Amino acid sequence: MMKVLAIGNSFSQDATRYLRKIVQASGEDMKVVNLYIGGCPLSRHFKNMNNDERAYSLEFGGETTGFSVSIKDALQSDEWDFVTLQQVSHKSPDYKTYQPYLDALSAYVTFHAPCAKQVIHQTWAYEDGSARLTEEMGYETSTQMFSDIKAAYGKAAKAISADRIIPSGESMHLAVRHGFHNTHRDTFHASLGPGRYLLAATWFEALTEKSVVGNSFCDLDVPTDFDTISLMQEIAHEAVESYR
Repeated sequence: MMKVLAIGNSFSQDATRYLRKIVQASGEDMKVVNLYIGGCPLSRHFKNMNNDERAYSLEFGGETTGFSVSIKDALQSDEWDFVTLQQVSHKSPDYKTYQPYLDALSAYVTFHAPCAKQVIHQTWAYEDGSARLTEEMGYETSTQMFSDIKAAYGKAAKAISADRIIPSGESMHLAVRHGFHNTHRDTFHASLGPGRYLLAATWFEALTEKSVVGNSFCDLDVPTDFDTISLMQEIAHEAVESYR
């Protein structure tokens, strides 16, 4: 059974909500743990790491457990196959905000989980027309924001010699290019149905290296029709293939 630990925030929460269920529908299983603090940047992960703070809500298989843990607690709790790292969304376009925190976190993961492959979770751009995109971030379009995000995460992956990038941002960007505009729920988080499904499908393909196309899982938190689920599968497959 593959074991995946995400050190993230609400964006990794969005991405892992359906991941285990998609894996189970493929006939396998996956241990999926997310360390959740809403809006948590790399700088705060770094502080929590140094102080060994039990500041994270432990989420298992896309569900909240009610337990609070530290990064070290989680890293030492199992033999992980993958550990994912990411920046908070509003700082993701600016690589200067990643360091020195990313390098230090990567070294910490290597020390406490030496057999785990380290993976960069590429987050996504805000929705076109949103105040967060234009007023907070200063972009005119989501394409502009994603271009900077993609470049920054590419640098991050090289800096820590990451095993791979999970191209969640690419998938969300491709969805719009395919004419699908229901992947966000509040202009920045993923929608509870198609958006979260698309992200989980992307993680499934990136981590298992198997195609998600034709996967039977469809019991989403928000009812979603078969054609939409099929489209999300095709988009996730296209995104991951482009990063191989």
